Amino acid sequence: MTVVHTVIDSPEGPLTLMARDGGLAGLYIGAEQYRPPRAAFGDRDDRPFAAAIRQLNEYFAGDRVEFDLPLAFSGTPFQETVWRALLQIPYGETTTYRELAESIGRPTASRAVGLANGRNPIGIVVPCHRVLGSNGSLTGYAAGVECKRRLLELERGWRLAVG
Repeated sequence: MTVVHTVIDSPEGPLTLMARDGGLAGLYIGAEQYRPPRAAFGDRDDRPFAAAIRQLNEYFAGDRVEFDLPLAFSGTPFQETVWRALLQIPYGETTTYRELAESIGRPTASRAVGLANGRNPIGIVVPCHRVLGSNGSLTGYAAGVECKRRLLELERGWRLAVG
């Protein structure tokens, strides 16, 4: 198992991308809450990330609504089920933790879904920012609620203020 990483600039600050065995295994925004320790990122190697960087640039420019990248999930079976369900939330739309729990056939597991959502290692590409509280509020986001708000605004067609 080979793990490498790169760091790129974005309107949300530095993004650390991590690849494992040819798949995108991590995308961390700044110093987000569940960012693994530095040693977990492996050596820096920009080569495996050309497609991810291009697609992220297109996303932030408002020109991409879906990512087409090989993903390398590494979580519990329940976490991976939740993360795959996140991929089904269309660009520009939101759902709630309860609705997400229902979508995976676990209607009483909204709290566990929220915990799995918070542990999503591939932010933005696996759109955990599209999940809201049951009352429609912007609840926790590993990179901060303001980052979540800006990503949702971007997807709703509002441009990010850069600078």
